[in-house]
Amino acid sequence: MMVEDLFYAAVLLFFIFDPFATLPVFLSMTKDVDTQGRVWSANRAVLVAGLLFVVFVLTGKMLLQIFDLSIASFRVAGGVVLFLLAVEIIFSIQLGKQEKGSVAWVVIASPLLTGPGAMTTAILLAEKSGYLLTVLACVPALFITWVLLRNATTILKILGNNAIEIISRIIGLLLAAMAVEFIMRGVTEYLVENGVLHLLFLV
Repeated sequence: MMVEDLFYAAVLLFFIFDPFATLPVFLSMTKDVDTQGRVWSANRAVLVAGLLFVVFVLTGKMLLQIFDLSIASFRVAGGVVLFLLAVEIIFSIQLGKQEKGSVAWVVIASPLLTGPGAMTTAILLAEKSGYLLTVLACVPALFITWVLLRNATTILKILGNNAIEIISRIIGLLLAAMAVEFIMRGVTEYLVENGVLHLLFLV
């Protein structure tokens, strides 16, 4: 069961990080640097993204307690955020404000890799599967992301822009389905915790 949970969490995080959607942005922001500079940016971006994710895994639940929020309500809010991210990926639109003039690896690390979706998922996975499994699941997801970013130029030459776009859309659809699952589970948990479902069954 732990292996299955680890695999599910790693795949989910890979979808959240979505390196295929990040590749074109990464190349665009590093178009004026050489290959060595692009590799340096990829290294820094993945390292910072990983550190931010781990920090949020360890402190996310405490933040919920400070603001007196339940996991159920945060699950619903997280599902909404994931769904909006899926909409951005599927329709190639920018719902949030785009930062200008930032260093490439800073923007790639956050918000593109470890953004609201990844932070939300960090809390939910840590609550469901524990801190250790969530951190371990982050490793293969970010490793594959790192490999893709380091070889961004070669990958785009091989696959082409159209293939990258198609793969990104498929990931967006899968992410939207996971977001709906988060919302439905959160609503159910909230109703159960507050006795609403019990009252409905009595009626």
